[in-house]
Amino acid sequence: MVADAPSAAVERTAIKKVSVRLVPFVALMFFVNYLDRTAVSFAEPNGMGEDLALTAAQFGFASGIFFLGYIVLEVPSNMALHRFGARRWLARIMVTWGIVSLLFTWVDSTGQLYTLRFLLGVAEAGFFPGAILFLSQWVPSRHRTKILGLFYLAQPLTTVFGAPLAGWLIGRHGLFGLEGWRVMFLFVSLPAIVLGVVAWFYLVDRPADAKWLTPAERTWLTDALAAENAQKTGHETKHAKGDLKKAFSSGRVWVLALVYFGFVYGLYALAFFLPTIIDGFQEQYGTTFSVMDKAWITAIPYLPAAIVLFFWTRHATRHGTRVWHVAGPAVVGGVTIPLALYMGSPTATVAVITVTACSIFAALPVFWSVPSRFLTGAAAAAGIALINTAGNIAGFASSYITGWLKDWTGAYYVPLYLVGFFMLLSAVLMTLLSRRGGTAEPAPAAAHQPVEALR
Repeated sequence: MVADAPSAAVERTAIKKVSVRLVPFVALMFFVNYLDRTAVSFAEPNGMGEDLALTAAQFGFASGIFFLGYIVLEVPSNMALHRFGARRWLARIMVTWGIVSLLFTWVDSTGQLYTLRFLLGVAEAGFFPGAILFLSQWVPSRHRTKILGLFYLAQPLTTVFGAPLAGWLIGRHGLFGLEGWRVMFLFVSLPAIVLGVVAWFYLVDRPADAKWLTPAERTWLTDALAAENAQKTGHETKHAKGDLKKAFSSGRVWVLALVYFGFVYGLYALAFFLPTIIDGFQEQYGTTFSVMDKAWITAIPYLPAAIVLFFWTRHATRHGTRVWHVAGPAVVGGVTIPLALYMGSPTATVAVITVTACSIFAALPVFWSVPSRFLTGAAAAAGIALINTAGNIAGFASSYITGWLKDWTGAYYVPLYLVGFFMLLSAVLMTLLSRRGGTAEPAPAAAHQPVEALR
């Protein structure tokens, strides 16, 4: 049924205000979050690896142990966010991780690096699933892919802007008597503390409390979300998915966790090792790059990835999410990541890696629109955190295993073939899940008409 004109107008303005008021700020928080957790990848080839005498396996373990710390508190953190509200909890997370990140400025040994990376994961625990849950609770499901797509733009754009910024900060070697990579840690950590304080006063936990919405917009959002949650609650009761325990026993949640594992395995293999791979171009191809050259080359794949992400999520929003919106990019990424090993020049290698990055980032925001279609309340908080926990396990595994296999084999062939395998496995699992049903896409916002299930 087509919505009446007044209701449609209120819907448009309400969603626009959420998109403008909340999404950019939460995306900025995500930008700083991702930069802090990946700053180690810029530091390693630019002085830290030599100063701390790190092998590839040690660097991989240092990169990955962050995720073990995250896993320890991820589900409890998301449950606390559900109980205490996003405003307080996300602000607390940002301030604590900013303080821990700041301590990297003075790290002096491999043991200290491991300890701080683990503590950084503990401090950040729950931020990403909490942000996903928070934004999902502000818009009905038919708008969720678009909102999450706008939020997710922060991740590739972190590297587009963060890599040159990191390179510039590393170039400030000697400032305050610090090595360049220490200067970088100092200045990328401070924004998290500042944003955490601002978030305490800026964020609003729910539409009913948003003074920047008109009464009609608050009423429409509150009613639309309540009706949707009531429908999901009835569905959950029927299918035994209505509480915390049952969220953990949901087969769909566990399959989605495995799908997400494959994507994140590829994401962090690129995030942590691409700067090191680019540094290796100098010996492999007989070229010479400055610190800024390497930073700009690292950023290249991520700008097209941001553009593809934007248009891919818009297409899914307008036409309804289909299995190929997630499985298709997984296949492309799974094929192209090992193909990059056989290119004959830095330009060709980076071009193929760009296709891989586009594939990963196109699928992720569409993927995250799926869990909230059948989970709500505490079950949603736990289910989303559980899925993201699988991603954190993948982050640890990809970081450590990639470095260990590189040391063992002397090259990146085997570790990147493994990345390709996990991404192809994600495509297979997503396809099988869609055939079992339970991931139906709501009506596209433009048409307000039923669409076929995700298949």
